Amino acid sequence: MPDMTTVPPAQGPAAPGPATGPGARRASPARRRARSLARYLGALPFFAYVALGLLVPLIAVAIGAFSDASTGTFTMANVDDALQGAYLKGFGNTLILSVVSAVVDGVFGVLIAYAIFTARRAGVLRQIVITASGVFANFGGVPLAFLFITTLGSTGLETRWLTDLGFNPYSHGFSLYNLTGIEIVYGYFEIPLMVLVTLPALEGLRPAWREATENLGGRTWAYWRYVGGPVLLPSVLGSALLLFGFALSAYATANALTSGTVAITSLQIGQVMSGNVIAGSVNVGKALGLGLVVIIAVAMTLYLLLQRRAAKWLR
Repeated sequence: MPDMTTVPPAQGPAAPGPATGPGARRASPARRRARSLARYLGALPFFAYVALGLLVPLIAVAIGAFSDASTGTFTMANVDDALQGAYLKGFGNTLILSVVSAVVDGVFGVLIAYAIFTARRAGVLRQIVITASGVFANFGGVPLAFLFITTLGSTGLETRWLTDLGFNPYSHGFSLYNLTGIEIVYGYFEIPLMVLVTLPALEGLRPAWREATENLGGRTWAYWRYVGGPVLLPSVLGSALLLFGFALSAYATANALTSGTVAITSLQIGQVMSGNVIAGSVNVGKALGLGLVVIIAVAMTLYLLLQRRAAKWLR
C-alpha cells in the first residue's frame, strides 16, 4: 500500500519568541532594577526638600548646640545654660502648655467626634463639621491671635459686653496674655484637628462588635470597657500626641498674642536667635531647639507606634 503518512507543509522561518537563554535571565532583573530606579527618581524632589528643609537644619542645630560660639570647639556649656534658670522654666511651661492642650482639647475633640458619629441623620451635619474643622484646624498664627485679642482681649468686644453687664473677667483673674490664654487660643485649632483625626477611628468600630456584645448580655459600659475602648484607645492617644507636638512647636500665635512676655521655649528661641538677649548666646538657642527636637522625636515615635497598633482595626 502506498505510504499515507501526511507530510507537513513547508514552513517559513519561525516567529521570534521570548528568549530563554542565559542572557535573557540576566536581562530580566536588570529591567526590574531600571523600573524601580525610575520610580524612585519621581520622589527625588521630595527627598531633596526633606534634606534641605529638615536634615540640614537639624545637623546645623546639633553641631551648634555643642560648639563654642567664639572658638568653635566642642563644649557642653550651651546645653548646661539651656537647662538652667529662665530656660529651664521655659521648658517647664512649654510641657505644661502642651500636656494641658493635648488632654483638654483632646477630650473635647473626642466628645464632638462621638456626637457626630452617633447622631441620627448625621450626613449633612457630618459634612458641615468636617468642612468647618478643616478650616479651623488650618487657621493660626498672627490672624488667630488678632481674632482673640479683638474678642477676648482687655478691650475686646466680648470683654466690653461682659463689663457692661457688671462682670469684668480681667478683674477676676482672667487674662488672655498668659499661659492660660495661650491654652484657650490653641483650642481654636486643636479641637477641630482632634475631630478630624478621631472620626476615622470611630468609623472603624464595626457594628457587629456592638451586636455581639449585646447578644452576650453586655450593655453599653461593657462594650466600651472591653471592646470599643481598647480598640479606640491607641488612635485617641496617638491623636493626643499629635496635639502635644503642635502645641510644643507653635510660635507665631503665642508670640503675637503675648509679645514674647511668657516664658515658653519656642519664644525664647526666637528671642535668642534674633539677638534680643546676651550677645554670643545664639548657640544656646540651638541647644534649646535641640531639646525641642528630642521631645518631638519621642512624641512622634510613640505616635507612630500607637498608629501602627490602631491601623489593623481600621482596615
